[in-house]
Amino acid sequence: MLSIIIPTLNEEEHLPLLLDSIKKQDFNNYEIIVADAGSKDKTLEIAKNYGCKIVAGGLPAKGRNRGVKAARGDLLLFLDADVVLPKKIFRKVLEEFKRRKLDIATFCLLPSEKKKISTFLFTFFYNLPIILLEKILPHAAMGILIKKEIFEGLNGFDEKIKLAEDHDLARRAKKLGKYGIFKSAKIFVSDRRFKKDGWLKTGSKYLFCEGHMIFIGPVKSDIFKYKFNHYGKNKK
Repeated sequence: MLSIIIPTLNEEEHLPLLLDSIKKQDFNNYEIIVADAGSKDKTLEIAKNYGCKIVAGGLPAKGRNRGVKAARGDLLLFLDADVVLPKKIFRKVLEEFKRRKLDIATFCLLPSEKKKISTFLFTFFYNLPIILLEKILPHAAMGILIKKEIFEGLNGFDEKIKLAEDHDLARRAKKLGKYGIFKSAKIFVSDRRFKKDGWLKTGSKYLFCEGHMIFIGPVKSDIFKYKFNHYGKNKK
């Protein structure tokens, strides 16, 4: 079984798009777990209507870890709430995961808004770099597939990390198993964080975060003033 874990906070706008894209897959051996951090909008109502299992969440790392505790599957798929999946993605990536004997894998990203500038920036400032660094410096964001035994061997996401806990998980996982970037499918993601904070500011933040991880270690102080989902009209 595939356990899909989604951390949420006031995601009534984006969550239905993700859940619809899951329900339309030609694969049904899965469960969906929503780890909610106290939404004040219709997020929980939407999750219930789609038959999701709901657990108490927190910041993304904590929410994902709590979701795993409720998971029954031997494969874990972590998705951000503003992701949309292309058709037939499960069969493609599960076959590739097995064929390449991977233990953890992630995706290249495409903007769901399909704007040329967003596509260019995602391609040249995220997808190409992570592909070039695949063998030496793992990255993983927005969508991560990992064997449950590997995840538990790592004690899950480090909840002390303030930013890029997903990249940290991938780098630690590479020490226990085989990491890879899926070639058979990409996932669609919203560019809302870049629109809200600005492309230059957001890109610079992640670049400095990368440098911090390489030369100092995981970001465990609040130097980047991370906020969980401050992109829409509902803020927390």
